[in-house]
Amino acid sequence: MAFSKTNSKGVTYFLHKKDRVVASGKISSIYYFAKEVNDERSLETLPAGYQVSETKNGLPVLKKVS
Repeated sequence: MAFSKTNSKGVTYFLHKKDRVVASGKISSIYYFAKEVNDERSLETLPAGYQVSETKNGLPVLKKVS
């Protein structure tokens, strides 16, 4: 089951990860929340060093823990 977050408006979002190759050849990971689960990209848990925050519009985002 994918990691889910229900925002203050009662909408549930699921965490996903996409890897991409940047110009230098390194792999960069992009984390995002979506309303529907994509089984290929969904994550079971939060990545280490991140926490879930919510924008003023109610969208969940990941932020690094300092």
